[in-house]
Amino acid sequence: MKERIGGDRGSALQLVFGLIVFMWALETIDHLAPGRPLDDYGIHPRNPSGLLEIVSAPFLHVGFGHLISNTVPFAVMGAAIALGGLARVALVTGIVGVVSGLGVWLIAPSNEVHLGASGLVFGYASYLVMRGILSRRLLELAVGVAVVAIWGIGLLQGLLPQERISWQAHLFGAIGGVCAASILAGRRAEPAAAT
Repeated sequence: MKERIGGDRGSALQLVFGLIVFMWALETIDHLAPGRPLDDYGIHPRNPSGLLEIVSAPFLHVGFGHLISNTVPFAVMGAAIALGGLARVALVTGIVGVVSGLGVWLIAPSNEVHLGASGLVFGYASYLVMRGILSRRLLELAVGVAVVAIWGIGLLQGLLPQERISWQAHLFGAIGGVCAASILAGRRAEPAAAT
C-alpha cells in the first residue's frame, strides 16, 4: 500500500509557524523584562536541573539578531518537513531537540548557557538531506540538494568549534536529524498490516 502523504499538512504547517510565533513572543518578553531573565532557561551543561532546560532552550534566543538568523531556515525547512504531515514534523522536531539538547548537556563547557533554535535548524537540514538519500525519491533528493546548495557552507562552518557559538548544538542537532530520518525511513518501509 502506498504511503499517504500528509493529509494533515495544514496542521503541520500551523505547528511550525506556531513554534516561530512562540519564539518571537518569548524573545519580545525577554527583551522587555529587566535583566533578560528568560536567557537563564538555556541549557546548563552537566547540571542535573539543566536536563529540563533541553525543552526550553531551542525556543529562547540571545537577542533579535540571533532569532532572525534562525527564523528563516527554521521556517523554510520546517515547512518542507511539514508537507509530510503533523506526526512527521512533530517527531523530527522532538527527536532532533532531544538529541541536540542531550549532546550539549553532555559535552558543552559547563561555564556557558546554551540556547537557540540552531540545533533544530541543523537537525532539519540533515533530516532533509538524509531523507532524500534513504528514500531515493526524486523530489526528496531534490529537496536535500537544495538544502545543501542554499545552506551547505554555513552548515559546515557551524559544525566547527567557534567562540560564542554552540557548535555542540549544531553537531548533535545534525546527528539528531540523521537519527530521525533513519527512524522514520524504517517506519515507512514497514509493510502495512493485513486486515
